Amino acid sequence: MADPAWRPSKKAPLLWGFSAAIGWGFLLLGQMIWAGLSGDPATWPHIAALVATLVLAPLHIIGVPLWRYHVHRWEISDEAVYTRQGWFVQERRIAPISRVQTVDTTRGPIDRLLGLSTVTVTTASSAGAVTITALDEDVADRTVRELTDIAARTRGDAT
Repeated sequence: MADPAWRPSKKAPLLWGFSAAIGWGFLLLGQMIWAGLSGDPATWPHIAALVATLVLAPLHIIGVPLWRYHVHRWEISDEAVYTRQGWFVQERRIAPISRVQTVDTTRGPIDRLLGLSTVTVTTASSAGAVTITALDEDVADRTVRELTDIAARTRGDAT
């Protein structure tokens, strides 16, 4: 079976980069508080923590989102929802339309800022829902309508 055809939005790396930057920002803030409370921020533990942050943060904020964008794919057909995602551990999911129970859209604060959405397809599977992340809002809305229409035409009890 071929890999899913469609990529997330071109703004997906921004979303993933912003999300990573928030976490690194809190870590850096914690390091600054720790250095301020210790009285001597020039000791080796403080310097080592700062160097590690300055090396790893850019890799996580820039490199990982670009790699994720390279890997993430999704597609829907009359038979199934296909996704491939991950950056270190990659997961490929194929959910038959006959197993679809609900289709939801989520828009967090950064998503709304960038005009993005996540579509979650809940299925009758122990593996959990299938998520299609970082779609442009109009693509997400169209995808939800299309999945809903396909699921309504498909026989099955989604169990």
